[in-house]
Amino acid sequence: MDVRFVDNAPREMASRLQGRSFDHWRYRELLPLPFDALLPPLSVGWTPIHEAPRLAAWLGVRRAVVQDDGRNPSGSLKDRASSVGVALAVAAGSERIVCASTGNAASSTACMAASMGLPATIFVPKRAPDPKIAQLRVFGAQVFRVDADYDRTWDLCAEVASTRPWFNRNCAVNPYLVEGKKTVALELAERLGDAMPEWVAVSVGDGCTVAGVVKGLEQACEAGLIATVPRVLAVQAAGASPLVRAFHEGVEPVVSSVSTVADSLAVGHPRNAKKALDSVRRVNGTYVAVSDAEILDALRESAERTGVFAEPAGATAAAGVRRAVEDGVLDPSVSIAVIITGNGLKDPQTALSAVTGPIDVRPTVASVLAALD
Repeated sequence: MDVRFVDNAPREMASRLQGRSFDHWRYRELLPLPFDALLPPLSVGWTPIHEAPRLAAWLGVRRAVVQDDGRNPSGSLKDRASSVGVALAVAAGSERIVCASTGNAASSTACMAASMGLPATIFVPKRAPDPKIAQLRVFGAQVFRVDADYDRTWDLCAEVASTRPWFNRNCAVNPYLVEGKKTVALELAERLGDAMPEWVAVSVGDGCTVAGVVKGLEQACEAGLIATVPRVLAVQAAGASPLVRAFHEGVEPVVSSVSTVADSLAVGHPRNAKKALDSVRRVNGTYVAVSDAEILDALRESAERTGVFAEPAGATAAAGVRRAVEDGVLDPSVSIAVIITGNGLKDPQTALSAVTGPIDVRPTVASVLAALD
């Protein structure tokens, strides 16, 4: 494959944006693709960005902006990476694409592969939610549900892939995939410009997404889309927070067991730990951890206050902002962009646990009025 980058790529890219399609391929000079690569036909990126004053009040900050990446084709930010991976796999002539995932990377890989007619093999841990499994099978992927946690599932995928002429989509061993994820930050910068918030909050599992977000912000600044690089608030679930401990305590970024309602963040051995830690330090950002109760509160409050339904991992970023304000890590005067990484319909059972149930009534006016009273 002839994968080349344009000289002075960020500035060159910025000069060519006029008239381009509103998807993440508009940043083509910054993506590691052959010039003649076939691209998935699905529209990825350019997801809605909302001012969220009512959410800002709950978070305790002056201004909040929400980017709803659950509006991508398979319902998560991972479509940005998977679309690049599938395009590269097709360009390389690979007979199949393979990945291990807690759910979203898997469903996005299956979705993008289906759009290109590329066979996909997916490894998921036993705890992967049924809606995500349903996506995989509907898209026609071969699915191995492994009787193990995500970390062993990831290792098994790599071991099997090494015996076959397959394209391994896993970000930790395939650096090209992080390049797709950075487009979420490029979009924020291009669309908000001088109104870009001082901070960007994103949830973290393996560390690939936060590394991509930081790189996207840095390249956006280099391109002249924003004047300065925002700081990044990286948020993990308390029950799966090896990177939080590593960042603040200097210990190895590995924990022996994980437990969290945010299945997408249930990672004990982050495979992109170095990039995840180095990138956040580079922009003078920080890491925080939030409890499952805080995640569920944020899931409910963010939906009620913005109309954006986040899966637990997506709501974790909002929970982290509130926690950081309460701990004095963030000043209430700051502005922040919250990236919602996945749609709430990915895990409706967990969402139901965050709210009360319906009011059961008989099919009569009297029954409803009685319940209202």
